[in-house]
Amino acid sequence: MTDTVLDRFLRYVVIDTQSDAASPIQPSTEKQMNLGRLLVEELHAIGIADAELDAHGYVYATVPANTDKPDVPVICFCAHMDTAPDFSGTDVRPKIIRNYAGGDIALGNSGR
Repeated sequence: MTDTVLDRFLRYVVIDTQSDAASPIQPSTEKQMNLGRLLVEELHAIGIADAELDAHGYVYATVPANTDKPDVPVICFCAHMDTAPDFSGTDVRPKIIRNYAGGDIALGNSGR
């Protein structure tokens, strides 16, 4: 995989993960699982064999030490992903503002 961190971030932020405060289950919406599935798929693609998404929308994976030194622990990656129910995650269109010099940033359609 040759994606940059920015490539990945831009791919992730357009996934609608809005939660539902009225839901009695976790995750509160099925669409929250979409990002989790993508993360697990990408973790597997980079060689993280134990990456998994549980029934509650948490992604778990471990990254082993990359040294021969004794007693170096693994790192656990644990992520729960959703957005607040207050705002829709639909039709997110991220903007990259390079060389930002300060000032107002036009939001929505106002900056086309």
